[in-house]
Amino acid sequence: MEESYVLMLRQQYQTFQDIYLCYCGYARCEPLHSYGPAVRPNYLLHYVVEGRGIFQMGGATHALSKGEGFLIEPNKQTFYQADAQEPWTYLWIGFDGTGAEKCLRSVGLGSERLVFRCPDEEGRLMSIVEEMLRHNSMSTLDSFVLQARLCDFFAFLAENMSSALERMSQTDRENMYVHKAVEYIRHHYADGITVNDIARYVALHRSYLFALFQKVLQISPQEYLTLFRLTRAKEELALTDMPVSAIALDCGYQDPQVFTKAFKHKFGITPLRYRKENREERSRDLESLLEKKEKGQAGQD
Repeated sequence: MEESYVLMLRQQYQTFQDIYLCYCGYARCEPLHSYGPAVRPNYLLHYVVEGRGIFQMGGATHALSKGEGFLIEPNKQTFYQADAQEPWTYLWIGFDGTGAEKCLRSVGLGSERLVFRCPDEEGRLMSIVEEMLRHNSMSTLDSFVLQARLCDFFAFLAENMSSALERMSQTDRENMYVHKAVEYIRHHYADGITVNDIARYVALHRSYLFALFQKVLQISPQEYLTLFRLTRAKEELALTDMPVSAIALDCGYQDPQVFTKAFKHKFGITPLRYRKENREERSRDLESLLEKKEKGQAGQD
């Protein structure tokens, strides 16, 4: 059980499209009160005001307490539960829009960082949510007030979470940017992304991103992206019977000929030839294994 206060807004009444509030609220939870496993259609930020609890996503469990929060992304299954001894009180805002992901990235949140810490000793975030709850009509005035408070919420996160980034060493900060870029590549390599897309995602100039990759990984962003795509292609060639054209598309290449040329340039062999030789080698290995097994059994007899 939980004692909760909630404001729900209908999408058809939204004035704004880049980012807009879907709902908000806060709750004082009973011990072990839980929600999920569940999937949400929009972004949802929770912030712990008091107490403790856990947040589970993708097989990982995060223990959270006062001053910490977690992000739920659309269409991702999550579970969260209040502590048995110190059940949490939390607030939340649900939001969506064409610019929602960009706003989250600007404060350092996203798929690679779902849990955060943001000190709020004066209770500013709770005050923002309480004001949202008071403006609960569909009037033009309330729509502008709610939009302003949503921006206030993100402004507070930006101010108080950026201070943690500023305290990081130069090396840690550089590693963090490269890690975010690599995670983006791993999640979007099939989408035809470019180095410009990667730089835009991590909010760095392309030339600075190039310098960081060279420093940390001794490889350029373009080389890393290409190598990642071609390595995944090798896996699909070896393990599936998909046509080369389908594998090329799966790995972010719109043109199979461009894919074949890149594959041969990197590995010195065409994709079809690689598949044939890989399977011949696997067949020889299997025959050798069976032969050793038969000899072993004969020796026992």
